[in-house]
Amino acid sequence: MPTILITGASGFIGNHLVPVLADAGHEIVCAMKSSPQGNLGRFAFIRVDYTRDFDIDTWKARLDGIDVVINAVGILREHGRQTFDALHTRAPQALFAACAATDVKVVQISALGADEEARSRYHLSKKAADDALLALPNKAVVVQPSLVYGPGGASARLFNLIASLPIIPLPGPGDQQIQPIHIDDLTQAIAALVETDRYLGQRIPLVGPKPLSLREYLGELRRLMGLGDGIFLPTPLVLIDITARVGQRLGKGLLDVESWQMLQRGNTADAGPTRELLGREPRPVSEFTSRWGVEALRISALLGWLQLVLRMAIATVWLVAGIVSMGIYPVDESYDLLARVGITGSFAPVALYGAAALDIAFGLGTLFLRRRRLLWIAQVTLIGVYTVAITFFLPEFWLHPFGPLIKNLPILAVILLLYELEKHDPESSS
Repeated sequence: MPTILITGASGFIGNHLVPVLADAGHEIVCAMKSSPQGNLGRFAFIRVDYTRDFDIDTWKARLDGIDVVINAVGILREHGRQTFDALHTRAPQALFAACAATDVKVVQISALGADEEARSRYHLSKKAADDALLALPNKAVVVQPSLVYGPGGASARLFNLIASLPIIPLPGPGDQQIQPIHIDDLTQAIAALVETDRYLGQRIPLVGPKPLSLREYLGELRRLMGLGDGIFLPTPLVLIDITARVGQRLGKGLLDVESWQMLQRGNTADAGPTRELLGREPRPVSEFTSRWGVEALRISALLGWLQLVLRMAIATVWLVAGIVSMGIYPVDESYDLLARVGITGSFAPVALYGAAALDIAFGLGTLFLRRRRLLWIAQVTLIGVYTVAITFFLPEFWLHPFGPLIKNLPILAVILLLYELEKHDPESSS
């Protein structure tokens, strides 16, 4: 059996592909930026940096004993040194040239839409690498998946979240065409391509059984999660354009310019090659999860947007508390309360406005920080300090009819929940 080097082994597709090929009897080498964790830890590993490794000789040295390279490196958004040009074009081109020089077969995982009509930078960067690979004399095939659905997938999380909303916004009538493929079908098809030379020199689309409109897809996902029919809200395309531009500038949100361009373009192809590689019909959306996984899928989707709602609520609490303390609440009464705690004189305004500024900083951090783990710890600590101080010096607030202190309990519970939900999320943990 051939030895396979998988670049991007820790990514969504790579992580699912490694065990499939290993179970088929292949020797696997994972090419990753950092040491493999979890299930990948049992495989051979070489350290690479796709933001820097643009030299052919660098890659040649890594191909000793390798028979096949599968390039599964890809990003949906640029961040710092992780650019489309570096990860999708320059590093793969150097890798492919090294493979041609050492007679190593290449399976390039590109994207449906990376063709002559490509307009987004994502698609154009993928196409540049695909073109370079197919111009070389070595054995090579380019895989072009449609939208890929599966556990751990960014697009799966996004579309599950949208589908679970009480009211589902659609770009226009939601007639954008997609043809999603399940990750298990994708990895099985790629495994078949490793073992055959039938498709060498070709671009092979890998798609689900039939095209769906975006509205149909979200409706299918909603039914898959046991949520019933959804309420759809067509949204003017000009508002979607503005939202995408804001998301692009902020580097966060559900939509950016690249993803909006790709969605408008459509994402469909003939399912014939997929059927041939699988030896069966690719699974429809209604079979994307087992009946045992429906409850977990529904909870995960609901938590996706409820988590955002809880963050907004906590941010509002801190921002309103800070702004009110800046002077909307009578300053003299605030000083009286501070005096009862033992803070008087010149230190009183420092304590009052300093605490208000800290509250506002906590609110803004809750809204905009990418990594919030330490922020949650700081918030819990401050609430604890406030609660202890008020308990000793202003105990009557425990019996206040509006419950200013007792409300700290649900606030602490919410912060704890957010902390746990984000603990293992690289986008929001420290």
